[in-house]
Amino acid sequence: MNKYEMMFIVKATMESEQVKSTAETMKKQVTDLGGNVVEFKELGEKKLAYPIKKELNGYYYVMQFEANKEAEAEIRRKTGLDENVLRHLIVKLDEE
Repeated sequence: MNKYEMMFIVKATMESEQVKSTAETMKKQVTDLGGNVVEFKELGEKKLAYPIKKELNGYYYVMQFEANKEAEAEIRRKTGLDENVLRHLIVKLDEE
């Protein structure tokens, strides 16, 4: 399995329970596809550098996970379709 790091920004205009639910959905996607969440951090609400989908603020999250290449592609696809996620980025971490 490969190691990946994903950062995603969730809309700040939602209720706090919806924000947490969206974050949990991201973790669940990894485990449902046979991956393993290694680390999950909530960085809190921050002002965006520029408006994204008419939003000025967002909740930032960083997640490190292990998954195979096919699972990573599916996570990328599903995250891109989630209307509550403003932006996301997945990078493959170097083997240590």
